[in-house]
Amino acid sequence: MITKSTRFLIIGLGLIGGSYAMGLSKKGYHVDAIDINELSIDYAKEHEFIQNGSTFDIQLIKNADIIISALYPEAMIHWFSTYQKYFKKDVFLTDVSGVKCNIIDHIQLILRDDVEFCASHPMAGKEVSGVTYADNTIFKDANFIITPTKLNTNKAIETLKQFATILEFKNISILSCEEHDKMIGFLSQLTHAIAVSLMNTTDNHNLAKYTGDSFRDLTRIAKINENLWSELFFLNKDNLISEIDAFIYQIKKIKTMLETNNEDGLKELFIQSTIRRKRFD
Repeated sequence: MITKSTRFLIIGLGLIGGSYAMGLSKKGYHVDAIDINELSIDYAKEHEFIQNGSTFDIQLIKNADIIISALYPEAMIHWFSTYQKYFKKDVFLTDVSGVKCNIIDHIQLILRDDVEFCASHPMAGKEVSGVTYADNTIFKDANFIITPTKLNTNKAIETLKQFATILEFKNISILSCEEHDKMIGFLSQLTHAIAVSLMNTTDNHNLAKYTGDSFRDLTRIAKINENLWSELFFLNKDNLISEIDAFIYQIKKIKTMLETNNEDGLKELFIQSTIRRKRFD
């Protein structure tokens, strides 16, 4: 479990890694960090998000009780595989990755027997990247998902629940990696695909002069990190393709209603969506 003597090490000081560091430090926990960008380390030190930081320091790894990977999924596998020889006995590992299947199994397969990795996913973020945008308030009232496997202990799950509570997440859920990835395919990846498609539908440079809140809200997440999201899309492509097919089916239903002048049918779709959105609210 987490105590005030627990030493956290965050690998990757991007938006989420930086926001984790900010939130933990504000609560009085010891936080160190490793990042390939020295400027990110300097910024985090200057703003007191971390106590110590480096582009690479073996001692920081050896000292850590909890290591949080805020790297891209495939980079995380490589990092754990390469540097686990420096982990202290019984160190606890977790992540922030947006895809779990294949990633979790791979990591748990390569790790030492005295090290435990239990995956988690903070459902929070912004349309910007980098530690300079760190903001621990993005976790307040947000959802936190834990994706344990049969190899994980109750202690690991309880540690992650405590971690989420410290950072003031509102809802904590436990899902299998399969449930997580299917859900993410719909709630996150499909919505990003729709936003990107909307922005790529027209190249009208005057959109800002005409648009209202609806277009702004729908395309907010179209400002997207092409490297990260390409990796996430391909890692979860079967689920995402299935969700895209389901979305196309619904769009075609609206198109058919218009082509056949089916006003009643169109209204029924609107009523159904309104009911479901109210339930969501």
